[in-house]
Amino acid sequence: MKLVYLGTPALAVPPLEALVEAGHEIVLVVTNPDRRRGRGKQTSPSPVKEAAQRLGLKVSHDIDEVVDSGAELGVVVAFGQIVKEHVLDAVPMVNLHFSLLPRWRGAAPVERAILAGDEVTGVCVMRVESGLDTGGVYARVEAPIGDRATADELRAELVAAGSQLVVDTLAGIADQGLVQGLGEPEPQVGEVTYAHKITADDRHIDWSDPPIQIDRVIRAGGAWTSFRGQRVKILAADLVDGDLVITRIQPAGKKPMDYDAWCRGAQLDPDEWFE
Repeated sequence: MKLVYLGTPALAVPPLEALVEAGHEIVLVVTNPDRRRGRGKQTSPSPVKEAAQRLGLKVSHDIDEVVDSGAELGVVVAFGQIVKEHVLDAVPMVNLHFSLLPRWRGAAPVERAILAGDEVTGVCVMRVESGLDTGGVYARVEAPIGDRATADELRAELVAAGSQLVVDTLAGIADQGLVQGLGEPEPQVGEVTYAHKITADDRHIDWSDPPIQIDRVIRAGGAWTSFRGQRVKILAADLVDGDLVITRIQPAGKKPMDYDAWCRGAQLDPDEWFE
């Protein structure tokens, strides 16, 4: 069927590739504008734009182009913008969301699930509405969260599962038509929680927290602390008999290294610790 695809970051590339592989005609890809990235601050396209160009697909930064695209359905994956009402009136859309709605609506569902100590999460194909992730759910799949899973590992697992889920969901449309193929979405049921964007404060380690919570902050990615007045990234750790054991670290301006090697170079005083 004829689709428009709305997405921006790297995690939105595999679903796009899966839809193309499944034989859908992607008439338009809408993504965020090119921006300055990296140390050189050179302007570069989003990962989705790069993938779309590689696949020979038409790309736009203007969501209003969806209206006259001729698409039957839109697929949204981490687009990063609210889809306007008049666009939804012209083309119905589904969204691939990386949580079991209504838990963790919003921008950072994977990290929030880890920080909260959730034991299970999942992926939903939902109807796009004007509200933030409020639409009914057409399909979902659950995924357990391992005790040592990092946000990057969990995200990769959910992207793979979600790519297959959206292809399977749209297969029904090809067989039965848009209305019958999608069916009526199930309303979201349960307590609503919001996955607000992760901030630097969220990633800052509070050493007065229990070890299990500090471990979650580290597994969520980007954890940091201070040592002798400089910021230090804590990249990896283990929980051993309830105690936190740091294994990987990155001092300011240096490459990642093993924690033991860093300790030898830093020559910590007996009572010295992170700030």
